[in-house]
Amino acid sequence: MENSTLSFYFRFTMFANIGHYRFMAFIFCLLLFIFTIFTNLLMIVVISQQTTLHEPMYIFIACLSVNALYGSSGFFPRFLMDLLSDTHLISRPACFTQIYVIYSYASCELTVLSIMAYDRYIAVCLPLHYHTKMTLKTVVKLTALAWILPAFSLAACLCLSATLPLCGNEIHKVFCANWNVVKLSCVNTAVNNVVGMLLTVATIFLPLFYILYTYLRIVAICWKSSAEFKGKVLESCLPHTISFVIYSIAGFCDVALSRNNLEVINPFIAVILSLVFVVIPPALNPLVYGLKLPEIRKHILSASHFE
Repeated sequence: MENSTLSFYFRFTMFANIGHYRFMAFIFCLLLFIFTIFTNLLMIVVISQQTTLHEPMYIFIACLSVNALYGSSGFFPRFLMDLLSDTHLISRPACFTQIYVIYSYASCELTVLSIMAYDRYIAVCLPLHYHTKMTLKTVVKLTALAWILPAFSLAACLCLSATLPLCGNEIHKVFCANWNVVKLSCVNTAVNNVVGMLLTVATIFLPLFYILYTYLRIVAICWKSSAEFKGKVLESCLPHTISFVIYSIAGFCDVALSRNNLEVINPFIAVILSLVFVVIPPALNPLVYGLKLPEIRKHILSASHFE
């Protein structure tokens, strides 16, 4: 029976670090989940209903909100249940499903931010060609690519991880993560490491470098332009920059945590850092775009005063 449990279930160990704070954490996370769902749904409804917002930049913002709903729905329900539970076991199928949802959300976030950077690059650096380059057909293709690339690459990576024989079942996190599962393997994981590295390059570093490249080009154009032009560019690009910085910091926290020895880190801080990338961007993105972009802010305010 013990061997069967070991082979079929994983056990989260970091919930023990929450201890007496679990009820307080449950209430806070439940409210955060409700807030995230509400604000992202509001963004989607406002953008879909207002014809003046049916432009590439706003469509991509709606994609970010859809991805936030997807990632939050794949994480919060299970996490909230575990906060109130005395046992923190998760079956292998449920664990790999959670890995797929959370990390495909994370990859999609970066690919969507990449096509948003491309959109801003065309708008600022090639304004006369914007409407010929950013057609509805192009927007659909870019959006499909932003979803399909992470979906298939994550599936390939998880297929390799799911076949590994494991010699343990303890996951030092509050949710399932691929690297934590691979570390439990009884056999050599060189193939998994190579595939994981290629996946990281394709879905993280390439989009990251592309976003940095586009913004360097935009800064170069603004450097030679008038103050009025700089103001307009700043107004349209600042929310994207803030969103990118938030996600980069959150992603760095997750990567740094997974590669370090958790025993030397304060347990409470370790729990918080493990949650940053899956909790903070979905909650903050609607605030960043809703408050910073005048067109979205105007329609949200008008909707709130509608009787």
